[in-house]
Order: sequence, then C-alpha cells, then structure tokens
Amino acid sequence: MRLLLVEDDNHVAAALSAVLARHGFDVTHARSGEEALQALVPEGNGFGVVLLDLGLPDQDGYEVCGKIRKRTSTPVIMVTARSDVRSRIHGLNLGADDYVVKPYDTGELLARIHAVSRRTVQEDAGTGVDGVLRLGPVHIELATRQVSVDGSVIQLTRKEFDLLALLAQRPGVVFRREQIISEVWRTSWEGTGRTLEVHVASLRAKLRMPALIETVRGVGYRLVAPAA
Repeated sequence: MRLLLVEDDNHVAAALSAVLARHGFDVTHARSGEEALQALVPEGNGFGVVLLDLGLPDQDGYEVCGKIRKRTSTPVIMVTARSDVRSRIHGLNLGADDYVVKPYDTGELLARIHAVSRRTVQEDAGTGVDGVLRLGPVHIELATRQVSVDGSVIQLTRKEFDLLALLAQRPGVVFRREQIISEVWRTSWEGTGRTLEVHVASLRAKLRMPALIETVRGVGYRLVAPAA
C-alpha cells in the first residue's frame, strides 16, 4: 500500500517511515500541507492512506484535512498531540477517518491504518450491497465468512479465509509478504514466512484454482481475478 506521511519533523518521519516500510508500506514523506496537497494530485494519486500531523509549518492540519477531503476520498488519519475530545470531534467532522494521539503505540497505529483501509477497499473489489466479493466463479461472503466456487461451499480455516479476503479486496494488486503477515497474523514477518506459504498452498488446493493466487517472486502475492 502507498502511504502519504505528512510530518514536518524529519527525525520523526524517518523513524516512522522505517517502521512502516518494514510492514510493507511504500511511504512518501511530505513536510508541509502544500507539499501533501500536491502529492495527492491527480485524485488521490494512488495513495491508500494519509497520515496527517496537525502541527505543520505552513497551514493548520485541520485546514489541510478539509482540502484533502475536497480533492479525494483517500482515508485520512490525523496524528497529533492534541488529545482533548473537542479537537478529535473537529477533526472527524472535517472528514478525517480516524484520530491517533501522540505518543502512540506503533502496533495500534498499524491496526488503525489497516482498519481504515479495509473500510474503503470494498468499492475497488466490486463488493455488492449484500457484502459479497464476486470474482468470477468465486464468491466471498464477508459477513458469514463463507466461500463458494461455482455454488459449492469451500471449507476454509479462519486464517485461510482472512488471507483470501485480503487478497480479493484488491484483485491484481501485489501484497508484500510483510503486509500480509501484519494484516492476517497481527505479528511481524520473522518466523511466520513458512506459515504464509503453507496457507497459500492450502488455498490453491481447496479452491482447485492454482492460478488464482500468483506468487510475485521476492515481493509477495496477488489475486488474479478469474473470468466470469
């Protein structure tokens, strides 16, 4: 996922960018409100999430948030030391999707990034009003966690379903291994790589569609949407 980090403190930005990169994010750093707004042109410019610090040198972060929301529907998470309820409400009313108060736990920030991303990717994946991802003969019911192929229900484990649903939300998009591990297993990459490979192999076998999940060598995996 491409992520726009709007932070005027270079030291803070460098440390946070390193953490986000380890979890599979492609981070672009903007040091001012104007730089952030330019980075989002054209509409969203492919960014999945904006992390917006409120203490910017050229514009108030609230003002920047309002301008972002007029230009794009890209999710915005405000990151600030302002912890009072009124500030949070003001930010959300301006169109922010979430609000994180400094100092924050990195794990919580990652979870919030994934949460706001999940709330928006369903439109890209063709989710119907009934909450079903339809990818050719493969139907994934998010509410009931049921998967079927050509009408036949496939029994998946909890992690198998989570993995398939994650990839299916953005067909054709490559998910880095680190990102998948963080999203599905809620842990870091170390020691979990083999587990991911086993689950991918199991999904291919159970769905009887070995080409559905493609391995991108040295990077991760992507779902190749089958023909209807």
